[in-house]
Amino acid sequence: MAETRDFLFEIGTEEMPSAPLMNAVKQFGPLVERGLSEAGLAHGEARVISSPRRLAVIVADVATATDEVHEVKRGPAASIAFDADGNPTKAAEGFARKCGVPATELIRREDTDGREYVFAEKNIPSAPAEPILSALCERAIAGLEWPNYRSQRWGSTHETFVRPIRWLCVLLGSEVVPVRYADVVSGNTTRGHRVLGPGEHVVAEPAVYEQVLEEAGVLSEERRRAVIAEGIARVEAERSGAHVDTPKKVLDEVVNLCEWPTVLVGRFDEEFLAVPHEIICESMLSNQRYFPIYDASGALTREFVVVANGRPECAETIIDGNERVVRARLYDAKFFYDEDLKVSLEEFRSRLAEVAFQEKLGSVLAKSERIEDLALAIAHEARVGANTASDAQRAAHFAKADLVSGAVVEFTSQQGVMGGYYALAAGETPAVAAAIRDHYRPRFAGDALPEGTAGCIVAVADKLDTIAGMFAIGEPPTGSKDPFALRRSAIGVINILRERLGCGYEALVAAALHAYAEQGIVFDKDEVAVAVCGFLKGRMEQMARDAHVPADVVTAVSAGSVSAPADFFALAEALRDARESDPETFENLAVAYARASHLADTTLGVEVDESLMGEAERELLLATDAARDAVALALEKKDFAAVIASLAALREPIDRFFEDVMVMDEDPALRSNRLKLLNRFETVFADVADMGALAKK
Repeated sequence: MAETRDFLFEIGTEEMPSAPLMNAVKQFGPLVERGLSEAGLAHGEARVISSPRRLAVIVADVATATDEVHEVKRGPAASIAFDADGNPTKAAEGFARKCGVPATELIRREDTDGREYVFAEKNIPSAPAEPILSALCERAIAGLEWPNYRSQRWGSTHETFVRPIRWLCVLLGSEVVPVRYADVVSGNTTRGHRVLGPGEHVVAEPAVYEQVLEEAGVLSEERRRAVIAEGIARVEAERSGAHVDTPKKVLDEVVNLCEWPTVLVGRFDEEFLAVPHEIICESMLSNQRYFPIYDASGALTREFVVVANGRPECAETIIDGNERVVRARLYDAKFFYDEDLKVSLEEFRSRLAEVAFQEKLGSVLAKSERIEDLALAIAHEARVGANTASDAQRAAHFAKADLVSGAVVEFTSQQGVMGGYYALAAGETPAVAAAIRDHYRPRFAGDALPEGTAGCIVAVADKLDTIAGMFAIGEPPTGSKDPFALRRSAIGVINILRERLGCGYEALVAAALHAYAEQGIVFDKDEVAVAVCGFLKGRMEQMARDAHVPADVVTAVSAGSVSAPADFFALAEALRDARESDPETFENLAVAYARASHLADTTLGVEVDESLMGEAERELLLATDAARDAVALALEKKDFAAVIASLAALREPIDRFFEDVMVMDEDPALRSNRLKLLNRFETVFADVADMGALAKK
C-alpha cells in the first residue's frame, strides 16, 4: 500500500459572480474525486472551499502512487479459442484485444469446473501520483462548465475560465504538483483578502490551508454564512421582535460577494417610509443587496442590514457610504411612485392600447377587456355573490393598468402590487385593490393563492385568457418551448379552481375562446376547446400523480366525467384510499369490470327483459340499479367515499354472474339480453371511473 498525503488544489481568480461560483462548487469536488478514482489513486474524502476569488478542494489521504495490479481475466473455452492447428480464432483475438494483450500471450489452463479456458494475464506497474495529478488538475480546470455565463480569455493563450486565473496552489503534502493552465504555473502560495491580507501567503501543506486563509482575511463559504447568520441574529436580538428579511437567493449572493463579512446596520430617511415597502425593499435587495429590517408588528423600519467586506474598524465610513447610495436609490423609487399617483387608473389603462400582448392576439388593452368579460363568466360558474362578482369585474378592468406606470417599468416584479396601491389611492375598495394586487398569483410552485375570491376570479381569467389565446393561434407549449409559461398558468388555474372557486373549467374555456372569436381571431372553436381542456386535464393528472395518487388510479378517474378539479382530486384520493384498505375487492371488481367492458355492446342499449333472466342475472340487475341510484345521489352530494362504496358493492353480484352465466349463449335472445345487462352494469361506472384500468396487467 502506497504512502498517503493530503492533496490541495486551489484555483485563484479575479472575483467570480455568485451564481457560476455556486455552480462550480457543486461540480468541483465530484470532478476531482472521479479523476482520482479513474486514475487508480486511492483517496479519502474531498471538501470544497470557495470564496469570490478562489475555488479549492482538499482531498484527504491521496496515495502517492497507484497500486501495482495483476489482472487475470478468463476468456472462452480453449476449444473455441484455438483451432485444430493451435492457431487463435476470432474469438481469442477479440478477447485478447479487449484485454489489451496479444492473442499469442493468452494462457491455457483448467478452471475449477474441470474445463480448459484461455486466460489473459497483465501486470500494471505502480505509477507515481505527481504526473497523474498534474494532468488531472489541468483537465478539471478545463472541464468545469459555466451555464449562462461566457468564459473569458486573458493573456496570449486560448484557454478560458469564467474569470481570469491569477494563481494556482497545488500541493500533495508539502510538495508542489506542477500544473500549467494558460500562462499560470502552480506554486505553494495563495492570496489573501485584497485589503485585510494582500499579497502572497505560503501554504506549507494542505492541513494549514484554511488557517493561512483566515490569517489573510479569508473565510470559507460555511464560515462566512455562519458569521452573517450570527450578525443578523444579533441585530434582531438588539431590536426586540425585529425581523431581518433575508431571501435565500440574495443571501446566497451576499455570502459569495465577500471574503471577510462584517454585519452592519444603516438607516435611510423617514420620508421613504411613505413609499410602498415593496419597491423600497426591492430596490435595497436587488440593487444593493441590503436586507430590510421589519419591526415586531411587521412594519418596515428605517434600518437595513449591509454585509461589508472591508476593515471592521472602518464600520462608520462603510455605513455612511452605503447610506448615501441607498438614499439615491430610494429617491428614484419615491419619484416614480409620486409621479404615478398623479395619473388616473383610466389614463394608465388607455395607454395599454400601445402595449403589445402578443403579435397575433392584440394589445394588453384588448386582453384587459377580455379578462373583464371572462371574470363575469367565472363569477357565474363559481356562483359567487353579486358584490364579489362586481369587485372581480372592477379589478379585472384595472388589473393591467400599472404595467405602464413608472414604478413598474423600473421594478417589473411589482406589477399588480403597485396597481393595488394606485387603486386604493384612487378610492377603489380594499377588495378591488387586493384583487388587482394578487391576480398574478400563484407566480411559482408553492406561491400563495390570491387572498380574496375576487382576486381568485381575476387570476383565473388572466391565466386562462393567455392559455386560450395561444392555443387559438396554434402556438401551444412544446417540449422545449413555453415562452408564455402556459404550464405554470394551467397549474395556477387548477389550484385556484380546486382550493377556492370549486367549479370546473370546460365552461370557462368556452367563454375565453368566445372572447377571442368576438375579437376577430379565426380558429375552430370546438377543436381548440378540446385541445385546451385536454391541456388543463393533463396538468391536473400530473399534479395528482405528483401528490402520490397511483398512475392507474389517475387514469381510471380521468376516463370518467368528473373533471372539476376539486371533485377530480377528491374522487382520485377516495378511490386510492379505498383500494389501499381493501385491495382484493378492488382487484376483483376491476377484473370483472374489464371483462364486462370487453363483452359489452353499446349498440344493443340497456333495456333488459327480466323474464329471460336467471337468479344471478336478476341479482346483478337489482344491484346495478341500486348502485346507479346511490352513485348519482353521492355524486350530487360530492360524497366520493360513498360513490366508491356503492361501486364496490357490485363486486359480489358481478363475480357470481360470470361464474354462473354463459354470456355468449347460443340462443340469440339470451345472449342479447345478457349483453344489455352488461351495458347497464357498465353505465354505472361511466360517470365515475374506468375500473378496468385498476386491473393488474
